[in-house]
Amino acid sequence: MSKIKVDLNTIEATAKQALIAHGADDWIAQSVAHAVRIAEAKGNLICGLYYLESYCKQLVTGRVKGNVVPVVSSPKSSVVVADAQLGFAQAAFARALPTALDVAKENGTVILAVAHAHTCTSLGYFTEQIAEAGFIGIGFTNASAVVSPPGGNKAVLGTNPIAMAIPAKDGGVAFQFDQSTSAIALGKITMAKAAGEPIPLGWAVDKDGIPTTDAAAALSGSLVSSGGYKGFGFGLMAEILAAAVTGSVNSVDVSAIKAPDGAPHNLGQFYFIVDPTVASGDQFWTSLDRITEVVSAQEGARLPGSTFKMPSEVEIETAVWDLAQTLSNGPVS
Repeated sequence: MSKIKVDLNTIEATAKQALIAHGADDWIAQSVAHAVRIAEAKGNLICGLYYLESYCKQLVTGRVKGNVVPVVSSPKSSVVVADAQLGFAQAAFARALPTALDVAKENGTVILAVAHAHTCTSLGYFTEQIAEAGFIGIGFTNASAVVSPPGGNKAVLGTNPIAMAIPAKDGGVAFQFDQSTSAIALGKITMAKAAGEPIPLGWAVDKDGIPTTDAAAALSGSLVSSGGYKGFGFGLMAEILAAAVTGSVNSVDVSAIKAPDGAPHNLGQFYFIVDPTVASGDQFWTSLDRITEVVSAQEGARLPGSTFKMPSEVEIETAVWDLAQTLSNGPVS
């Protein structure tokens, strides 16, 4: 499988042009293209250029709206709501974040609810922005149902990620994580099937609820939660906050996320934004330093995301890059 090195500026510019060519407004295309850039930089390939074709096709069919202006409101003093209007989550978050941060500075904490949005792909992309602004960011979202309850065999939850990012005292991010509440991301099983490879036991069950190592049987069945009942509980928490609290759609009612046609995703994201020093003052930084110290003292151990260095270029599969360039020229008839 051949690969090519491409700089991040070119990746972002190409993704933006592709989105504009398929109907997205400039500022909206920019917000999504930057998320694609960061996903590629971090090796999160499933959320990077891999998604660009889906974005473009769904712009053409109208499954996602690329020319709507998100509506930002504050129904309570510590609540900010961004109605994405069935457009991109990245654009809705970008419009609402400055208001949410102002509220957090004033009150110490704020809830930011993004409603009626297209899939946000990488949840950590958003909580990282919160941490870079000097606040703790905790995020939740849901997706189309692929996870069955423990003991069951019918999918009711999405992979329902949870993400958290912690600011560093002198700026930037001290550490962060972004993880699904399912045992594995669905894309990993899709890739295993394409490669004709088995999957580890404990990732999924077949259509009868029997644990399987066969990727095809897993795709016909359902994923399981990470840690069994414990992970399912976290998945339910993400479902309630992201879907019920925001007034968006439940996982079980979302059609295939990447299908060109179908109803708009109508998904929600829910964020807690917290001033880290609001209760303990500078003791927060002392405690954070202590955690960092004891982890770093262990050879081979690290806090998640704490050692990441942004590259200037990355390797991309040639076929993926060729497709991105083709998309930048507009819809193919």
